[in-house]
Amino acid sequence: MRARLLAAAAGIAALLGTTPLAAAPDNFDQAERGRYLVILGDCAACHMNPNGSNTGSQGFVGGRRIETPFGEIATPNITPDRETGIGTWSADDFYRAMHEGIRPNGARLYPAFPYTYFTRMPRGDTDAIFAYLNTLDPVRNPVDRNTLPFPFNIRASMLAWNALFFEPGEFRPDPNRSPEWNRGAYIVEGPGHCGACHTPKNLLGGDRASQRLGGGPLQGWYATNLTTEERTGIGSWSVEEIAEYLKNGRNARSAASGPMAEVVEYSTALMTDADLRAIAVYLKEPPAQAPAPAARTALVATDERMRQGEALYVDRCMACHTRSGEGVPRMFPRLAGSQVVQQEGNETVLRVVLQGVRAAYSPHAPTSPAMPAFGWRLDDEQTAAVTTYIRNAWGNAAPAVTAGEAARMRERLRDRP
Repeated sequence: MRARLLAAAAGIAALLGTTPLAAAPDNFDQAERGRYLVILGDCAACHMNPNGSNTGSQGFVGGRRIETPFGEIATPNITPDRETGIGTWSADDFYRAMHEGIRPNGARLYPAFPYTYFTRMPRGDTDAIFAYLNTLDPVRNPVDRNTLPFPFNIRASMLAWNALFFEPGEFRPDPNRSPEWNRGAYIVEGPGHCGACHTPKNLLGGDRASQRLGGGPLQGWYATNLTTEERTGIGSWSVEEIAEYLKNGRNARSAASGPMAEVVEYSTALMTDADLRAIAVYLKEPPAQAPAPAARTALVATDERMRQGEALYVDRCMACHTRSGEGVPRMFPRLAGSQVVQQEGNETVLRVVLQGVRAAYSPHAPTSPAMPAFGWRLDDEQTAAVTTYIRNAWGNAAPAVTAGEAARMRERLRDRP
């Protein structure tokens, strides 16, 4: 049946003077594989149309602004439109962009496009992605690609940056590890580009290799530690709990929100169970870990910040998260022992308290619980007190939050939600 449909499509295309990609069975299979690789790469989350539909070709027309420490970068149109997209690109052009970070005209791409990770993808995989993108409807959507201020808008500077922080090369499986581990390693270190968010950056925006996957500030949030460190990382999580979190956007411990909610919705929730398990296996047995953070001592209950914070927690938070901080499994995240609230940076917990948040949606867990904003009810001192309490109660231990930090986050959310 499929062969007859493809043959008919080819005949119609011949009459019209065009040849659709799906006219050849091998190209059809290649494009379908590319569709799944686009899911692994979470391409839609960045290249979506920020002002309209994110489905079909509209999910790849670009224009979304990506916040970096050096300014905002607008993502390009990657539909096959010949004027504003990649319609004039060849497969060689696409591979060079993915593998080396260079456009067909020789211009250097910024690592906000994570070619530093995509370089690990073999040519067959990038060709498959290119084949899939060429099945999309071409959509005209001009995007201003030069939004960085001087001197960061000088793309030639990427020559020096690449020399310092980038080494192109495809992924090579570890023969001493299982096929499942190697599959997870390929996804995490290649198309999934997890380190692009979860590895802290130096002043020039390069990965701090010694702190690989150790977490760090990200666009007003704090990307969590993905190493096997017990308190702030995922050392106490099982393989099954990690896979459940990636598939459903939550588990009995935590719920995905902010940028991670998009990763779940556009990427991990659509992956196969085998790939989710492979990712979990790899993260539980990494080849190297970020250094464990220094031991911390929780603030004592008699500390005035803890006393005030406890009163606020009982009044405003206890109904959902419970008095013991255990939460409601798979509905309201637990705070006791939470690696999210114990991170070195307090950005995420401050943001959630002030602005509220909606957890990730997943077709496997369609109910998307939300937390209301409390910024309108709490002043900066109160916000600092309740977040300090959450970060140091029930055996948690993390640096106290100051009123100044709360004020800065409030100002940030006012200027840039």
